[in-house]
Amino acid sequence: MTSLYTGVALSVPLFAVIGPAGTVWLRNSFAALIFLVIARPRLRGRPLGDLAAAGALGLVSAGTALCTFEAIARIPLATEVAISLLGPLSLAVARRSGRWGLVWPLLALAGVLLLTQPWQGAIDGLGVVFAFGSGASWAGYILLTQRIGDRFQGLGGLAVSLPVSALALTVVGAPQAVGELSWGVVLACAGLAVLVPVLPYALELLALRRLTTAAFGTLMSLEPVVALIMGMVFLGQAAGPTQMAAIGLVTLAAVGAAREGKR
Repeated sequence: MTSLYTGVALSVPLFAVIGPAGTVWLRNSFAALIFLVIARPRLRGRPLGDLAAAGALGLVSAGTALCTFEAIARIPLATEVAISLLGPLSLAVARRSGRWGLVWPLLALAGVLLLTQPWQGAIDGLGVVFAFGSGASWAGYILLTQRIGDRFQGLGGLAVSLPVSALALTVVGAPQAVGELSWGVVLACAGLAVLVPVLPYALELLALRRLTTAAFGTLMSLEPVVALIMGMVFLGQAAGPTQMAAIGLVTLAAVGAAREGKR
């Protein structure tokens, strides 16, 4: 989480040069190269279902990253993360085994409404839409990461999925970035690729091999808090008491939902 949101926050200045889509495309392209060099995946003899799952993870990862960057170009980082956390929370609720399962979505919804305050009309509506899109993709990312983690050894699954992600992002990212590239931008994206997605994706894959989705989801529920800290440190996005209370509600809801989930 620390690596993820440090990388995301440090990516924001590049938006003014190559756009959110261009940034995520160039960053994921470097990440794909890194995983190919590290893992050197062997595709011969691999079941078609495994390759399809890895390809699907690449598409979902592309959707998550693109929606996240387009959202934080419009709304504060911590707000985006709190909204997108509704995706994994919904996944946990769908697998609920306790009687409290239906309480958590209502608690999270209250937190999101307190964060966005739609009755004031002050928040960017398109940014909120992108954040919800990120949340939906994030839920699929968790399911598919767990699946390829079970089927591929090492980081082989990510070495297959990230090139698919980079190719998918080329459609929207290359037109924004190609005319504005410089050596400084290229080197910055290469460095950011290590912070996100290389380290977070690898660590999450290893975590999902060792943890139930309940334990993993409980830990990931702290993402809005980490995002809030990184937004304050790197982007100067201060949060008032209302925003902090709202993020607390979403985090509490995510913890409660995840603790009732099962793999």
